[in-house]
Amino acid sequence: MIQKVGSIVRDKLFPSLTWKKEQTDQPTIYLTFDDGPIPEITPWVLEQLSNYNAKATFFCVGDNIRKHPEVYQKVLSEGHTVGNHTFNHLQYWKNGLTKYLENIEECQKWLESDTLFKGQSQKNLFRPPHGQVGKKMIREILPNYEMIMWHVLTRDYNKNFKKEKCLSTAIKLTEDGSIVVFHDSIKAEKNLKYVLPRFLAHFSKKGYHFASL
Repeated sequence: MIQKVGSIVRDKLFPSLTWKKEQTDQPTIYLTFDDGPIPEITPWVLEQLSNYNAKATFFCVGDNIRKHPEVYQKVLSEGHTVGNHTFNHLQYWKNGLTKYLENIEECQKWLESDTLFKGQSQKNLFRPPHGQVGKKMIREILPNYEMIMWHVLTRDYNKNFKKEKCLSTAIKLTEDGSIVVFHDSIKAEKNLKYVLPRFLAHFSKKGYHFASL
């Protein structure tokens, strides 16, 4: 069972998964964006990141890459890292291991379909939709992927979570080495468009570096 404390997620049962990065000489935050790429939100996110010379990791849904290849190409062309988020944003607990692994493989085909991807030094990164994991699933995935979880979950997708609270909570919980989850999705748009530029401005003023995984 994954233990939750506020917006921070800790998992002592699964230490082989990546929850946070080691501290470095320069304080660093690892921004991640789930569920894109989509034309309505992702280009705006890229613009905000560019304003602060920030790099991030986009955990892409394969079907969105299929539908919006030009947006996916823009993510790559601007030097960001991409990861696998399954082809259909599949929930592991509802679908079983065989179907889930096939869905990951299908997503990976679309991730690697762009020539820009092949021209870069990309890692095989995977984040399970909804954070759903299991011991059998982990054993199957870890040989081929680094499984990225998170240190701070902004809850930008929650329409009942007020944007001001979303921002203050994210700022309070973020520290050097944090892996922070945002969503480039329609569902998260209202909170994201309020929180992300203010989050970037706040930590930029404090001397933080924004890096991809």
